[in-house]
Amino acid sequence: MEFGSKEWHSRNVWLFSFYFAGIRVADVLKTKWSDIKDGRLHYRMNKNQKLVSLKIPEKVLGIIEFYRKDKILNNGFVFPELALVDEKDKKAVLDATRCANKNLNKYLGRIAEKAEIEKPLTMHISRHTFGNISGDKISIQMLQKLYRHSSITTTVNYQSNFMHKDVDDALENVIGF
Repeated sequence: MEFGSKEWHSRNVWLFSFYFAGIRVADVLKTKWSDIKDGRLHYRMNKNQKLVSLKIPEKVLGIIEFYRKDKILNNGFVFPELALVDEKDKKAVLDATRCANKNLNKYLGRIAEKAEIEKPLTMHISRHTFGNISGDKISIQMLQKLYRHSSITTTVNYQSNFMHKDVDDALENVIGF
């Protein structure tokens, strides 16, 4: 993948989302440099207006550092997709976010093809990937906090798609005589 290419950029946006527990693409694209303070990302979720504060993982620092040089050019946004959009025009922001998501997904698809990944690779998949990897490693209560779900039931239902180890182990305990 060529440094600075659209595929490379799309990978960076995807990884940013993944490293922050799969934050939604709209929240990633709305991230401003002013949201990054004291080693933390502070933002208000687009979906439910909840305030969130997450420690910035080491792996994210290298990604965001590349974009720092364009801080002014990007109108204070970390990533360039919303730089030319009037932030007060909600429809324009929504349209630009949808367009950006479509473009990011197009380049992620190309990455998947080159890497011979047979499943779809999209921005939303960063959330699923985080869920799949974390499912057997951290408690459901911690996942609820990381996903910013209001209800533990939502988290349980979401994670049920990824958590197979407990079910597999339980089945083996019963029939493995």
